[in-house]
Amino acid sequence: MAIDATDFDEYLHFANELADAAAAAILPHFRAGSGAENKSAQGFDPVTAADRAAERAMRALIRARYPRHAILGEEEGKEDGKLAGSDGLTWVLDPIDGTKAFLLGLPLWGTLIALNDGTRPVLGLMNQPFTRERFVGTAQCAWNGGHVLHTRPCAQLPDAHVMCTSPDIFDPAQRAVFDAVAGRARLLRYGGDCYAYCMLASGLVDAVIEAGLQPWDVQALVPIIEGAGGVITAWDGGDVQHGGTVLACGDARLHAQLVRELNT
Repeated sequence: MAIDATDFDEYLHFANELADAAAAAILPHFRAGSGAENKSAQGFDPVTAADRAAERAMRALIRARYPRHAILGEEEGKEDGKLAGSDGLTWVLDPIDGTKAFLLGLPLWGTLIALNDGTRPVLGLMNQPFTRERFVGTAQCAWNGGHVLHTRPCAQLPDAHVMCTSPDIFDPAQRAVFDAVAGRARLLRYGGDCYAYCMLASGLVDAVIEAGLQPWDVQALVPIIEGAGGVITAWDGGDVQHGGTVLACGDARLHAQLVRELNT
């Protein structure tokens, strides 16, 4: 669905309202010693009361303001618009991307909010309320507060700063490929979750290489990175909005090199 400029400005304002509501639900729990439940039968995939409260708060606002819009969230799944004649728009929500960091008291987490027009995410927001940083992106621009974001030039892997949340996200074959590629970077750093992508948009990181992501993990980050001048795709260069493997680069030349190397 095409969104006109007036509606887009309204949706941008509303995305900020969603971020404020999520922050109000989350911050009382941060560094408060709250526990977590494990959503996984294998390994540890935590969910906290803060995750659930923040998603509920955002969903309630969307239902009240835009009942024709669909919602896709990490904790409560897909919800179609409640009225006939859906607008074809979907809000994609991850209340806390980086719940493990959240549990450890590290500020490397954020609330992810995307608006998908039925074709792709056209608006993305990552809010880190503890550090009071809010990264926003559209197809034309990305910013953090009053600062316009720009990725930096980096054409070659030996010059690159590379990030990945954890090597555990890869299956054995992916891990072998990742190790062969990332081992040649100037700097490899683990951790970061959504924050790493925002540092790429800020011109401090050159590539983020990951796998096993879900739509709510990545959709908000697409407009932020593209609006800052970067490229974000699957490892094969294809559409990344549905999750899976993710390759984000600040420089299109580095992206082209890594697409070749990740698929050899």
